[in-house]
Amino acid sequence: MSQREGVGPRSRALNEISAGLFPGGVSSPVRAFGGVGGKPPVIRRAQGALLFDVDGREYVDLVGAWGPMILGHGHPAVERAVVARVRRGIMTGTPSPDEPRLARLITRLMPAVERMRFVVSGTEACMSALRLARAATGRTKLIKFAGCYHGHADAFLASAGSGALTFGTPDSPGVPPEVVAATLVAPYNDLGAVEALLAAHPGEVAAVFVEPIAGNMGFVPPEPGFLAGLRSACTRHGALLVFDEVMTGFRVHLGGAQALYGITPDLTTFGKIIGGGLPVGAYGGRADLMARVAPEGPVYQAGTLAGNPVAMTAGHRTLRVLARPGVFERIAACTSELAAGLAADGRDAGVPIVATSIGAMLGLWFAAAAPTNLVEAQATDLARFRRYHGAMLARGVHLPPSPFEAWFVSLAHDAPIIERIRSAHREALRAS
Repeated sequence: MSQREGVGPRSRALNEISAGLFPGGVSSPVRAFGGVGGKPPVIRRAQGALLFDVDGREYVDLVGAWGPMILGHGHPAVERAVVARVRRGIMTGTPSPDEPRLARLITRLMPAVERMRFVVSGTEACMSALRLARAATGRTKLIKFAGCYHGHADAFLASAGSGALTFGTPDSPGVPPEVVAATLVAPYNDLGAVEALLAAHPGEVAAVFVEPIAGNMGFVPPEPGFLAGLRSACTRHGALLVFDEVMTGFRVHLGGAQALYGITPDLTTFGKIIGGGLPVGAYGGRADLMARVAPEGPVYQAGTLAGNPVAMTAGHRTLRVLARPGVFERIAACTSELAAGLAADGRDAGVPIVATSIGAMLGLWFAAAAPTNLVEAQATDLARFRRYHGAMLARGVHLPPSPFEAWFVSLAHDAPIIERIRSAHREALRAS
């Protein structure tokens, strides 16, 4: 059976078994391929820039475990460090030297993060940051942006992005109306709308949460002045500015989007890269705010597996390699080259395509111009993306199975891999 005939028999059989065990057959909605049709290949092994499924098929990976694998799969330095740490113990439920070692590195790369707390997921990080912001300000409301995703905590499931958009359910059943009544939603890149909300709710907004570069309504960068305007507005109105750098942290710049754009948030949330592919999250920021967190302060938050030493080790070694001279620049240049090539191939084929990148994040749209907000993202040619995704998968390129997701490039994506992607892209444009 060729790759052009869909996933192989072993993947199909495992998908059928999983369908009886998990809702939708998966442990996270977007993995189900609901936004693109068909069934996902079941991946047995990953190495470098490649994935290998249970049927022996090989794919170039542009998902990167949804962002953390910025060095590629199985980077030897990370692998050696993790194996050595596992041999000393997987989890003890006590302080370990691995936690401050990673935290020191993060705070060095992002000076706005003066103190921090490790958690186990990006959802938990954002939920905890919101609790802290509410406690610190004595306010209850938050402002978020349509299409930005800050995890699946109840307060954030209003006009969420990513999987919620793919399945057309941006507001989840099971979330009490009174919980999201305190969530105010503005269009991304619309500073005027934020100012209007702050003015309409004086002294009520605890925080403005933002993906400084949106990656959950597709890849949508901030327009010039937008983030600086948010900083100014929050300062004037006494609200905290929270950067959700779960996706952008260490991927768009070694110092995150806050360093790239020169903006200092009050709080920052993390995930993905700081765990090197293992489950992790963190939140941090101004020392006076973090002093409110238990046991030092009254804001309660805890986690049995928080600061897991294996995850700390994987994240620390990943960031150490990434911070070596020239490494991040090499990945960013490769990503820029790929984006430019995809766009050029689209022009040559007469297909309206926008492909842009920042650092090691990339986005592709079937549109004449890049969207700047959720409404514009939803107006792109989503049906064509669906066909294109299937055509790329058939040609051995594994893309995020939703038009509302960014693509991720790694250190392992060398020139031959980039050419494989472009060759598949050119064929897929003709086939879709």
